[in-house]
Amino acid sequence: MPPQRILTGRRPSAPRAQGRRRTPFPPGSGRPGPLERLRRTHRQLQRAWDRPLTAYYLILGSALLITVLGLIMVYSASMIFALGLGLSASYFFQKQFLAATIGAGLLLIASRMPVKLHRAFSYPLLAGTVFLMILVQVPGIGVDVKGNQNWISLGGPFMLQPSEFGKLALILWGADLLARKGDKKLLSQWKHLLVPLVPVTFLLLGLIMLGGDMGTAMILTAILFGLLWVAGAPTRMFIGVLALAGVVVALLIKTSAHRLERLSCIGATDLGPKGECWQAVHGIFALASGGWFGSGLGASVEKWGQLPEAHTDFIFAVTGEELGLAGTLSVLSLFAALGYAGIRVAGRTEDPFVRYAAGGVTTWIMAQAVINIGAVLGLLPIAGVPLPLFSYGGSALLPTMFAVGLLIAFAREEPAARAALAMRRPVLGRKRAGLRWKSMRRRVKKRPSGER
Repeated sequence: MPPQRILTGRRPSAPRAQGRRRTPFPPGSGRPGPLERLRRTHRQLQRAWDRPLTAYYLILGSALLITVLGLIMVYSASMIFALGLGLSASYFFQKQFLAATIGAGLLLIASRMPVKLHRAFSYPLLAGTVFLMILVQVPGIGVDVKGNQNWISLGGPFMLQPSEFGKLALILWGADLLARKGDKKLLSQWKHLLVPLVPVTFLLLGLIMLGGDMGTAMILTAILFGLLWVAGAPTRMFIGVLALAGVVVALLIKTSAHRLERLSCIGATDLGPKGECWQAVHGIFALASGGWFGSGLGASVEKWGQLPEAHTDFIFAVTGEELGLAGTLSVLSLFAALGYAGIRVAGRTEDPFVRYAAGGVTTWIMAQAVINIGAVLGLLPIAGVPLPLFSYGGSALLPTMFAVGLLIAFAREEPAARAALAMRRPVLGRKRAGLRWKSMRRRVKKRPSGER
């Protein structure tokens, strides 16, 4: 009988038992029930959330997805408006794409800047922002847009809104101020906690309110509260500042008929005798007609002149009409992921500046998203603020993307995240521990004889 041939490098396989079937569970243990599977899934998710780079990937991924989806919706929501002005259908999309490209560069720069450089950059940024906000009020330099004089013309179709950069300047400067006072153990005294943070914030608020932009003033006030909250302000002081701000807001609303009309349109289902609730009601119409999955990208009806500011303040309504409940919930989920990651970065760091700055940026983006979406849903008065990273507007997009770069830089600075990134970073000019890569093959160790 001839000998059996065995292939070189392969082990003969053992004969399989007939009629037996392999199971992933030991004999007699049985298949786990729904409760055990739920617990196992919960443990796996908890391990995934606790990984060092979770916040890093959440910030980067959610911000980029919001920006890309925003570009798509800006094109869809603005094309009819652009054609009505005699412009190309992609006119506003092209401007927003240019701003997003510049913003991506700012995000990359901010994510690579060391923390010391961010702190040093805060003072010239604040001084330059205040200077530009003063120039806005100079006749012949400041430009009035729909009743708000908060713009500076840069020539041609490009304009700059300095108050948008004031949000970023207040966060960086306020975080550095509180960190330095914290190092000297001065934050336990109320005068050091409030001065000069509150007076400088009031200076910025005064310059903004001179132009009539109450929406941006609300966001700046939220940033101030966020910084004080993260700094550990006592409850009585926090309530006092909040009460003072409430009185000021009530006076501003009472002295303006336009603001009173916006306040009366909360939850409105009727256009009003003079059509004062036109925008709020048509925003609800757009959301209601979207259904579960929307009418389709580009198929919105409200953007054909019925819904004002369809590509800016009310772009969320067009998103609901064209992409439905699924699209709006996706946008909300992305903002929730970004907010969670920002809170995680602020809570896990040991650097006071990083904690205050991350808390301020997270408060800024989340508060602005809540105010914008709340106005579209009819739950809040229309404040005229864009949806961060999503609405049309380069002046709003550039500082927001720089702020996202800040969060990415802070997430990279966590000790565990830094170690994880260092392990993944290849060493230039060296080969890793005798390993080599083969195209479309697994990684194998190199042997002196060339065998595998």
